[in-house]
Amino acid sequence: MIPKLLAISGSLRQKSSNTALMNAIIGLAPENMKFTIYGGLGDLPHFNPDIDVDEGPAPVRGLRTQLQEVDGVLLCTPEYGNGVPGVLKNALDWLVSTTMFMNKPTAVISASPTPMGGDKAHASLLLTLKMINAEIVARVIIPHITLKLNKEGVITDPELKQELLSMLEALEEACY
Repeated sequence: MIPKLLAISGSLRQKSSNTALMNAIIGLAPENMKFTIYGGLGDLPHFNPDIDVDEGPAPVRGLRTQLQEVDGVLLCTPEYGNGVPGVLKNALDWLVSTTMFMNKPTAVISASPTPMGGDKAHASLLLTLKMINAEIVARVIIPHITLKLNKEGVITDPELKQELLSMLEALEEACY
């Protein structure tokens, strides 16, 4: 079996260090892991239970379909205002009424140029993921990401690279 994974960056910024990190992690993954990058965060309407009827709006159906078709999830997020970016929280809110994250192996990474590495966003994200019953198989907080990832999106810190390889291994094992 080849594990299929959905990779989601919590940032809409074109030159986001978290998106670059997510792509670098995908590049580190063994060939037997197949990643799909979810690019629809900015297309999701604001969560509103009144429009979450039947299958929901088209962008929501797209997210749910992609999530349903994978064995695991990789989340990379920055911290905005001491919390999870609104677009990522919005996407997760659209999943609360479903069982699509239930027991889904999930790796959670927060990275920030600050010394704390986005620890508040990380903690908040874990609370939401636990509420929707995601199986958290790996957690990584990365402070000073701009010192560990170069402008080309290459991980330059050997310890971080090893930590991310271990995270990928845990995610892969959990998908079987």
